[in-house]
Amino acid sequence: YSGQGDTGPRISPAEEMPVDGPPAVEEPLLLPWDRFSSWLHCICVVGFDLELGQAVEGQHTKTSICYLSFPDSNSGCLGDTQFCFRFRQAAGRKSSLGCFLDHFDRDAPVCLKRDQGYYYGYVYFRQVRDKSLKRGYFQKSLVLISKLPYVTFFHSLLKLIAPEYFEKQEPCLEAACNDIDRWPTPCPGKILTLPIMGVVMKVTAIFFLCKISGQCSDSLVSIILPTVHEVDLFRCFHPVFFHIQMLWELVLLGEALVVMAPSPAESSDTVLALVSCISPLCYCSDFRPYFTIHDSEFKEYTTRTQAPPSVILGVTNPFFAKTLQHWPHIIRIGDMKQAGEMAKQMKVKKLKNLKTLDSKPGVYTAYKPFLNKDEDIIKQLQKGVQQKRPSAAQNAILRRYFLELTQSFIIPLERYVASLMPLQKSISPWKSPPQLRPFIQEEFMKTLEKAGPQLTSRLKGDWIGLYRQFLRSPNFDGWFRNRRKEMTQKLEALHLEALCEEDLQLRIQKHTEVETVDLVLKLKEKLVSAEKDQLPVKPGTLPKLQAHIESIILSLPEDLQGILHKPPSP
Repeated sequence: YSGQGDTGPRISPAEEMPVDGPPAVEEPLLLPWDRFSSWLHCICVVGFDLELGQAVEGQHTKTSICYLSFPDSNSGCLGDTQFCFRFRQAAGRKSSLGCFLDHFDRDAPVCLKRDQGYYYGYVYFRQVRDKSLKRGYFQKSLVLISKLPYVTFFHSLLKLIAPEYFEKQEPCLEAACNDIDRWPTPCPGKILTLPIMGVVMKVTAIFFLCKISGQCSDSLVSIILPTVHEVDLFRCFHPVFFHIQMLWELVLLGEALVVMAPSPAESSDTVLALVSCISPLCYCSDFRPYFTIHDSEFKEYTTRTQAPPSVILGVTNPFFAKTLQHWPHIIRIGDMKQAGEMAKQMKVKKLKNLKTLDSKPGVYTAYKPFLNKDEDIIKQLQKGVQQKRPSAAQNAILRRYFLELTQSFIIPLERYVASLMPLQKSISPWKSPPQLRPFIQEEFMKTLEKAGPQLTSRLKGDWIGLYRQFLRSPNFDGWFRNRRKEMTQKLEALHLEALCEEDLQLRIQKHTEVETVDLVLKLKEKLVSAEKDQLPVKPGTLPKLQAHIESIILSLPEDLQGILHKPPSP
């Protein structure tokens, strides 16, 4: 379901519900299903066909989504299961999101940005015994396909929609789509009121608040989830509790990692936990929370003719134990224990000991960490388990630990890259903006002696070796390209602001008519570029530049005024 062809009435009981909070932000005029498209690409229903196997209902072609939407047969998932997967956007295929989320991407933190080139699939799978069916089981998945990495939010949304859908079928899904198409577009830092099937969800980029409907606002019951996108790190890392710091290094360096788990839920949660453990640094390689032998990248990622790619895979099929045994780092996850149970300390195992998916849980690798092990965080979390500290508190402790570790690592890089920025006094309105100085690895390494991670972290070890390895990784490449783009845009913005402070009328008195026309064309080009790239200029800069342009045009002969006032050809 993506809204095409639906012209019926679009009424929801949620519209009549009293909702507190600030008034809705006025949005530009959008077409029907534009708002739906800013949240979801489509909704799929995947069932089991006796002839085709897994298939999207209403279609007769098989896609990788069909396989990714069902657990492997060996997983034995009875009842309701939720997990997620991620897949590449087809080459040359345009996203349905259009430009609605451009402002959101500019202002959102890295972890909340759209996933360019990839889609997420959020799955609610139900398998229950049903003697009336030939297979003896009812098997069906409701799948939300989106560009947004809001794992907690979409899983919470599915908990509202899926049980209703399995009971009431298509009319329920149509009502949900209509509700979603009334939602405002995602906006970081602002409270969004999202009606869905008789429930109102209040969402910000920081927290998620769901209010269950009642007769009046006083009777609304609040359920607060702490995040829209984060998984429970402590629960996910519990099976490999003693190796969290080594796993942080492996993810930071973009090493090839495979997570072997008994179910897609545990596989996808663990992969997402690994990716998020280096936050606020963005993980720039590919990652697949749930990967199957039917994926289009299966051959590419399992070939032995070249080194394993920089990717994190989550798998459940026993076949992968043999297919991926040449990978350098393998995490074997058993059934996720409750937070109240103690994990046993396990040594890092040699890869040759991993022969089947039935091998004991643990980390199989020959990797030697650069940093000394931090025993304090292990003791702190162990003490929390003994004292029955709430899982949310354990998760917060672990998340803060990873955050501080990543910040200690990234601050020296931020400090050095900031020094590559030209001085503001070197910016002249009548010359091109100055260029950033190049990043020189050895020059950066020299700064670590006095301004390295030792200023903010108590951890000892080979920090220099860790940085050298990181500078060769996709994560550094992605981080530096993003920082260079931001700094280049800042230089462009400063250059534009300097231009606006000039007396352009006085300047053009020394110009010929041809030079003045050329100046107007260049200024108009700069204005269009600044608006398109959303340059971080001071408020009022762009209207001031527009006024300058108008004033110069009016000083020219009428025939030229007419030409210059024409909009540029597409």
